[in-house]
Amino acid sequence: MSLAFEAATRLPPDTVAFKIAISLAVGMLVGFERESANKDVGIRTFGLTALLGSLSVLISPAYGLAAMLGVIVLVVFLNARSMIGSGSLEITTSAALLVTYALGALVGLGHTFAPVASAILMTLLLAWKVELRKFAGGVSMEELRGAVLLGLIGLVIYPVLPNRFIDRWELVNLRQSWVTVVVIASIAFVNYVLLRLYGTRGLYWTAVLGGLVNSRATVAELMTVGASARTTAVVLLATVAMFIRNIVLLALFAPKALLTAVGPLFAMACVALLLRTGKPDAEPGRELTLPSPISLRRVLSYGLLFLAIEVVGTLAERAFGNVGFLAASGISGIASSASATAAAANLSASTKITPELAGTAAVIASMASALTNVPLVFKRLSRTLLFRIAGSTALQIIVGIAVLAAQHYISFR
Repeated sequence: MSLAFEAATRLPPDTVAFKIAISLAVGMLVGFERESANKDVGIRTFGLTALLGSLSVLISPAYGLAAMLGVIVLVVFLNARSMIGSGSLEITTSAALLVTYALGALVGLGHTFAPVASAILMTLLLAWKVELRKFAGGVSMEELRGAVLLGLIGLVIYPVLPNRFIDRWELVNLRQSWVTVVVIASIAFVNYVLLRLYGTRGLYWTAVLGGLVNSRATVAELMTVGASARTTAVVLLATVAMFIRNIVLLALFAPKALLTAVGPLFAMACVALLLRTGKPDAEPGRELTLPSPISLRRVLSYGLLFLAIEVVGTLAERAFGNVGFLAASGISGIASSASATAAAANLSASTKITPELAGTAAVIASMASALTNVPLVFKRLSRTLLFRIAGSTALQIIVGIAVLAAQHYISFR
């Protein structure tokens, strides 16, 4: 009898019982899905496979390896029977069976979270076969390359960047700036995928989801809507989505700055929603021609834009104080409110500016971005519609300034 087996026999009964219960639960969870999918290998086989993995490693590592080879032989016979019966291979079930054995072995080694979490995720993957096939069939090569590039900039490039200022003026910290680029690119890509999936459910859905990706481009694309009420609503909803996105960016990078910005941004969003008219289902959604936000050129362009905004904002604050920084944020918001908001949040997180100043800068950048909608629709709409959108935008900004001023008045008292 090996030393490992002797050690296993000395385990407390409650410990062994817990491992047996967990391994059976893990195997039966996956097996239940296979059973419901009308596979020959179901609850009992998967439960026993996980139990085999758990008990075999309790005996000895060598016995665990031999048991693994036995599972492989079982998989070979399973596929041979499938080939004879239906002429097809059970690749997915075979892979699930091998993974289930490994999860049982992890339980036997004393792990709990990894096997349980993996079993749940594996069951979801197996159960969502139709949905995943449908999603994969609709993914373009541009989007696939975008996902790969997102992983590259987040998992490969980010760790090798220096976590220090690379200039003597302490303006550029590549790692600190790059993580902001990665997060904003990830948010934009997720919103882009949601737009592809749900944008055709309704015109207003298209406006909101498109606004989360790029509010300015969305407004420009949706100016072909004919009815006046819907035209105004499209512009206002895209603006609301931009406000929400900037609130999320502050919450991620500078939560303390959110205390200053959330009131004005929320108030402006409420004004836009109140001024919106028309029924949400008045017209089906439109297929926007927005490009994927993730490509090498766009990521590099955004990174350079973000660095430029951060450097200009820092220099403006050093030369002209808070007023200079707010002016720079407003000008930057015309180019990209997301970049201006993230830059202010990043400077606040590195204690170069106060959270209050960062929150105020995010509000001003959002106002500047909202104002850019007016020249976008200037040549495409009638004078009545133009005045309606311009008036709505002006009212949002007035309310935002009022709330911001009230907050500063209260804080100084």
